[in-house]
Amino acid sequence: MKDALFYERLYNGDVKCTLCPHNCVVKEGRIGICRVRKNVEGKLISENYGKICSTYFDPIEKKPLYHYFPGKIIFSVGSLGCNLHCRFCQNWEISQTGVKDYPFISEVSPVDIVDKALSQKDNIGIAYTYNEPVVWYEFMLDTAKLAHKKRLKNVMVTNGFINPEPLKELIPYIDAFSVDLKAFTDDFYKNYTLSHLDPVLKSIKIIKDAGIHIELTNLLITETNDFERDFMKMTEWIANEVGSDTVLHISRYFPTYKMNKPATDVAKLLNFYKIAKRRLKYVFVGNVRTEEGQDTVCPKCGKVVISRMGYYTHITGLDTSGKCIGCGEKVLCNNCL
Repeated sequence: MKDALFYERLYNGDVKCTLCPHNCVVKEGRIGICRVRKNVEGKLISENYGKICSTYFDPIEKKPLYHYFPGKIIFSVGSLGCNLHCRFCQNWEISQTGVKDYPFISEVSPVDIVDKALSQKDNIGIAYTYNEPVVWYEFMLDTAKLAHKKRLKNVMVTNGFINPEPLKELIPYIDAFSVDLKAFTDDFYKNYTLSHLDPVLKSIKIIKDAGIHIELTNLLITETNDFERDFMKMTEWIANEVGSDTVLHISRYFPTYKMNKPATDVAKLLNFYKIAKRRLKYVFVGNVRTEEGQDTVCPKCGKVVISRMGYYTHITGLDTSGKCIGCGEKVLCNNCL
C-alpha cells in the first residue's frame, strides 16, 4: 500500500478522491468506486500499488496500436480495479475486484518491471493495460518515470476517465495512448458503464493537444451503441477535434460478463468501417478477420504500406521516416517507427 495522490481530506475524517471524475467521497475504512483506493485513518491509500496480476510480452498491435512502432513487442503489465463498471467488460475478473478478493497477485517494484522490460532484447517499452491503469496511477507514474530514464517507451491503454490535473501530470512520461471511446452518447456511458462521456472527450483532447500519439477504439455492441447516427457524430467529432489522421479501431463485441447480446454482425462492422472512412484516413476492424480494414493504406495513392495477418505485421511501403515510398505521403509520425 502507498499514500495516494490527488485527494482532499474532509473535516469529518472522510476523504475526497480527485483522481477521476467520480470524485468519490470515501468514509473511514471504505473504498472508492474503483475498489482499490481506501480511506485509512483519514488518508487515501492505493491498495494496489505494486500489485500485479498479469504480465506478458505482447505484439503492440494487441493494445491495439497500429501506427506506433508497428511489428514491435511491448512488455504489458496489469493490476486490479477499474473506475468504470462496464456491463460488457472483457477483463471483468481483474477489473471488477479488489486486492483482498483476488488471490492470484504478485508484488513487484517499479525497478522489477523496468528490469523485466529491459531483459527482452527487442522490447520497446512498457504498456499499462489489462485492467484500467488510471486506478494504478501511483505505481504507473513511478514506473514510467524510471522507464524513461532507461529510454523505454510507455504506453497507456485506458478508458480515458481521468481528471485533467492528474492526466497532465502523467502525460510527460507516456509516449502513446490507446483510448477506448465506448460510445458517443452520455446515456450509454451512464447506463452501461456508470460514468459519463464528456470527461473522456476532454481527456482525448488534452492528449491530442499535448502532441502525444493517440489511437481510439470503439467496441460496437449489438443493439446497444451500433446506431449509425451516433457513430457518424463520433467520427465527425474525431475528424474535427482530434484530426482526420487519427487511427480508429472498430472492434467486434462478443457476449461476456453481464451482457448477452449476440456478437456484432460482421456486415455491420464493415458498414461502419465504410462510414468512418468518409471522415478518417486510418480505420481498422478488430476482433475478426476481414478482407477490408486490416492493412494500412496510404490515403493519397492507395498503396498498402503496412500489411497485417492477425498480429503478424509487415511494413511493405514506408521509408525510415514513415513516408509512403510510392508518393511521399506522411503516414507515421517521426517518433512512431
